This record gives sequence, C-alpha cells and structure tokens, in this order.
Amino acid sequence: MAEHLASIFGTEKDRVNCPFYFKIGACRHGDRCSRLHNRPTISPTLLLSNMYQRPDMITPGVDAQGQPISPAALQSHFEDFYEDIFEELSKFGEIETLNVCDNLADHMIGNVYVQFREEDQAAAALQALHGRFYSGRPIIADFSPVTDFREATCRQFEEESCNRGGYCNFMHVKMIGRELRRKLFGRFHHGRRRRSRSRSRSPGFRRGKDYDQRDRDYGRHSRDRERERDRGRERDGGRGGRRRSRSPPPAREGSEERRARIEQWNREREEQQ
Repeated sequence: MAEHLASIFGTEKDRVNCPFYFKIGACRHGDRCSRLHNRPTISPTLLLSNMYQRPDMITPGVDAQGQPISPAALQSHFEDFYEDIFEELSKFGEIETLNVCDNLADHMIGNVYVQFREEDQAAAALQALHGRFYSGRPIIADFSPVTDFREATCRQFEEESCNRGGYCNFMHVKMIGRELRRKLFGRFHHGRRRRSRSRSRSPGFRRGKDYDQRDRDYGRHSRDRERERDRGRERDGGRGGRRRSRSPPPAREGSEERRARIEQWNREREEQQ
C-alpha cells in the first residue's frame, strides 16, 4: 500500500495531494482546492508570486497610457526586469535557473521562479526579501516545491503549438536574449570550470619542502651525469675529437661469385671423403 501511494504521489491518480501544486507550485483553485498543497519548509527554489507586470497587461500591444508599444520595447522592458532580479538575488548565491511566467491566469501571471544551487542560499534570499518592495508593490516570496522545470513547463508552448494560450496551467516561460543569458549565467559557469580545473590538478603541481628537495636532487643528479659524459668525451679525444673509425661492412657478392664458391666447397668436401 505504501509503495502504491508513493508511486502515485503528485500525479493525477493521487486523490489527496494536488498534482498541479506539486509540479508548478501554484494552483488555480488556491486555498479552495480539494486536495492538499504541501508547502515545503525548505527548498532550493523560491516563488515570487505575480511579480512581473507587463506594460501591456490591460490591452495587448498597448501600454498603460494607451500608446502602442512594439515587441522590441516589450522585450527590452522584460530583460531590464530580469537583469534587476538576477543581480539582486545572485548576491545570496549561485542561481541555477530564473524563470518568468508569461501566462495570463491569476495564479500564474508574472510568477518568478528562482532556483539556487543550495537550499541555504534560497533561505538567505527569502529572509532578505521579507518586507521588500519592487516598483511600489510588495514582494510575495515563499519556498516552492518545483525542482524539475521540465515537468512544469508546457512543451506545446515551446513548440509554438499550445492551444490553451495564456490560460494554460503549465508554465509558458518568457525567454531572454542569448547575450543577456551569457552575461548573467556565464559568471557562474566560468567560476565552476576554474574550480573544477583547480581540483583536478595533480598534487605534483603543488610547491612545498618535499617537492623543492626533489627538484634539487634531480638537478644534482643531472649535473653529475653531464660531468660523467664530459669525462668520457675527454678520454675519447675531447669534445672535438674524432670518433673511432669502424671497418666498413663487407661487399655483397654477386650470383656468379656465389656459385663459384659453392662449387669449390663441394670439390673440397669430395676430396676429404
């Protein structure tokens, strides 16, 4: 029984725990949901609810003043927000993932998910965000059960084929440009590669008393071998002396000469018999 309950935990077959809250950290029914929302007491992921406000929230393509706004201006506004959040929260530790929802449903609109490398980093960020404001609005932050965003994101949206639009119950993650992603996340990736290279170095690269002594011994032995070679050269006539000549190899006989020699050997053998 326990194995069966564990296998269906957080799925549609689970009649006790809410699968949407387990996968996404948000549920359209909220506190009125008939299933349990198990809020984690610690997690590497934070949820900043309804934090991002699009300039064209009321009317798509039109800002709050009623002026048309271009897609490029919308993307620039979003990337400024994204960079602000990243720079502020990266003070508390390495950020693995920062996702902003582009959904329109009340329980998901503007949600920001920040996943840190360590749980204690997320806890420090959560404590620092308590009582803070952004653009005149209070920041509502809490731990999120989401740790695998592959289960939380809408695959059809990534393939541009989601027919539910902005009211889909799975994340429609708003993307940033490649240059901004490299700028923000590259600092952590480069630092991680440097740390991995330093950890993978052989102990022979470290300098210390034992290694210095080995270097001195190696240098002394090398000098002794060099002096021995010099004395050998002096015995042979000095550094510029000639090498002892070797006798040239015998010339190879031709076929006629070999046949004549074989006939001579045969005659000598017959005479001895």
